[in-house]
Amino acid sequence: MTWTVRIKKRTVKQIKKCPKHISMRLAALLAEIEVAGPVRGNWPNYGKIAPNRHHCHLKKGRPTYVAIWEEMDQEIRLVEVIYVGTHEKAPY
Repeated sequence: MTWTVRIKKRTVKQIKKCPKHISMRLAALLAEIEVAGPVRGNWPNYGKIAPNRHHCHLKKGRPTYVAIWEEMDQEIRLVEVIYVGTHEKAPY
């Protein structure tokens, strides 16, 4: 059973401001989440921030780009991406 990935409107605006290679890496991450679920230990600096909140680095170095997502509903298997952008502005 696959997971449904939803992106907030605010996050879509953040993605549009990112460089193209970051949005391509994000697309690969979202495709992986849809197939294998929200726990992505194979991505750089992956970690759980809170019980249902996860993050990983899309690009290391300066600036570092991160993605943050939440598991919204286990029964429906819903994941919502809440932030994509530089590490400095991330809502940890």
